Amino acid sequence: MSTKKVVSWEEYHHLIEELAVAIYRSGYGFNGILCLARGGLRVGDILSRIFHCPLAILATSSYRAQQRGELIIAEAITMTTPTLPDRLLLVDDLVDSGATIVQTLAWIKARYVLTAVRTGVLWYKSGSKYRPDYFVAEVPENVWIEQPFEVYEHFEFRDSL
Repeated sequence: MSTKKVVSWEEYHHLIEELAVAIYRSGYGFNGILCLARGGLRVGDILSRIFHCPLAILATSSYRAQQRGELIIAEAITMTTPTLPDRLLLVDDLVDSGATIVQTLAWIKARYVLTAVRTGVLWYKSGSKYRPDYFVAEVPENVWIEQPFEVYEHFEFRDSL
């Protein structure tokens, strides 16, 4: 049985700011951020604003109705630069099993020439097979983190609108 941690918008934004501080203090000189959509979209957006660097987006999906399934990676990265920057910061909301980050790193490295890549997330689950370079909170493997935007997953438009 898993437990649930409910995160408010205020806490969520504070965690992103803490992640930014940890990255800044490390001295890592990245020249682009690649976020994994959907969970990493907000994290990547805010970090790209804080660090004034380009944001690229790679859509990935492995969760359906709170159940982990096969990882799906988009065909291409969306970016506003001619090519993917060579010193990347790869961000997501959390590392759960580690499968998404491991497979995504392999996918990126097979397609792009990178000088360096580091990873950052808000939450790192202790049972993960991958430990990100930067994370704000380590949580037990059995915790479901309910992020503030998840409320929208229960919204449904009806034809009567």
